[in-house]
Amino acid sequence: MRHLERYVPMNSIEKSRYVQKQITETLLNLLEEKNIEDIDIRYLCNEAGVGRASFYRNYTSKEDVIMQYSDKLIREWGMNFENDPNSSASNVFGSLFQHYKEHSSFYSILIRQNMSYIILDTIKEKVGLVPELSNEEAYGKAFFAYGLYGWVCEWIQRGMQESPEDINQMINRNNI
Repeated sequence: MRHLERYVPMNSIEKSRYVQKQITETLLNLLEEKNIEDIDIRYLCNEAGVGRASFYRNYTSKEDVIMQYSDKLIREWGMNFENDPNSSASNVFGSLFQHYKEHSSFYSILIRQNMSYIILDTIKEKVGLVPELSNEEAYGKAFFAYGLYGWVCEWIQRGMQESPEDINQMINRNNI
């Protein structure tokens, strides 16, 4: 058992980041061995060394922890891609699949835990698939988002045999 919320003088933002980091890391470690439904919030908080009230100040559920982490990862990828002077439309898929490879343990957990819908939700959000679009725009974005989701999940499940650059070439060759 870890000590609950070790006393370190922090402002509320630092404390919130600390709690989020502890909970996320602990949950991901637990998901290596257990199914998400077998992990209760009390046990997660105890293992993370934080109080349940701190959990609920930051999250609504265990799934929310995973969704927020997924959003954080994809935002970081997007910022890195946009700030890289070598980035272009022709290598966006290579960059994205490199991201998935670098974080393969996380994305593999999502697939093993039957939570790959989080990957899809993140892709849909990133491509801007929102209800306000016209039907034609929404269908086009949906076709792209679901197709990319299929590529990502299948590639991870098959052990990421191809390099991200190979995937980029395949996608570009097939005009996807």
